[in-house]
Amino acid sequence: MISLSEISYIIYDAVVYIAVAFAIFLIGKFVYQLLHPSFKVKEELVKKDNFAFAIAHVGYYIGLLLAIGSAIVGPSNGLVNDIIDIAVYGLLAIVLLNCSIFLSDYLMLRNFSIRKEIIEDQNAGTGIIEAAVSIASGLIIFGAVSGESGDMLFGILTAVVFWAFGQLALILTTRFYNWITPYNIHDHIEKDNVAVGIGFAGAIIAIGNLIRFGLVGDFEGWLPSFTETGFELVVGLILLPVMRLITDKILLPGEKLTDEIINQEHPNVGAALVEAFAYIGGSVLITWCL
Repeated sequence: MISLSEISYIIYDAVVYIAVAFAIFLIGKFVYQLLHPSFKVKEELVKKDNFAFAIAHVGYYIGLLLAIGSAIVGPSNGLVNDIIDIAVYGLLAIVLLNCSIFLSDYLMLRNFSIRKEIIEDQNAGTGIIEAAVSIASGLIIFGAVSGESGDMLFGILTAVVFWAFGQLALILTTRFYNWITPYNIHDHIEKDNVAVGIGFAGAIIAIGNLIRFGLVGDFEGWLPSFTETGFELVVGLILLPVMRLITDKILLPGEKLTDEIINQEHPNVGAALVEAFAYIGGSVLITWCL
C-alpha cells in the first residue's frame, strides 16, 4: 500500500513536470509567432474570425503537445535529470516541429503560397493540411525522441535522424497520394475545396502515426530501427489505396468518392471525413495488430 509521503512525492513530481512542460509549451508558442511575424494571431482569431488560421494554429498546438510529450514519457531518472531531459528534448522538439512546417510549405505544398491561402484567402482546406502536417510531425517526433538511446548527445542525434526520415516519408506520401487520386490535389486545394484537404490530411496523419509506431521504443541499432520504420512506411503506402477503395465500396456504397469530393457544385465534406477516418482508423488498427 502506498504511504501518504509517497503520494505526496508523486504529486509533487507531477506538478513539477507539468510546470516545466507548460513553460516549454509557451516557448513553442513564442517561437511560432517569432518565425511567422506576418501572422497576427489575435487579429486572425478574434478580429477576422479566420477559421483556416484557427485550424492550422490548433494543429500546431496539438503537434507541439505530442512533441513535448515525447520528452516526458518513459522511465524516471530522478527529478533533476528528468527536468533536464524534458527541457533539452522539449526545446529540440520545438525546433524540429517548426522545421517540419517550413518543409511542408516549400516541399509538400510547394505549388502555391501557404500564407496567401490561409491569411488572405482564408482557405480552410489549406489550414486543415497545415494542421495535419503539424500533428503528423508531432507523432513522428514523439516516436523519435521517446525511449532510451544512450547518452543525451546520441539521443539528440537519433532524434534528428529519425525526424528527417519521417519528413522524407511525409513528402513521399504527398507524391504517392497525388498519384493514386484521379485529380490533382494541389489544384483543388487552391480552389478552396475543403473536402480534398480533409482527405489528404487524413492520409498525412495516418502515415505519421505509422512512422511513430515504427520509431517508438528504445534504440536498438540503426539497421533495426530503419528496417522497422521502413516496413511501417511501406504498409502505410499500401494502406492508402486499399482504404480509399474500401471507402468507395463499403463506407460509401453506391457512390463514387471522387464524384462526391470534386464533381459536385458543393464538395461533400462528409464523404471526405469518412475517407480521412478510413486512413487514420486503418493506421490505428495496424499498430494494434503488429
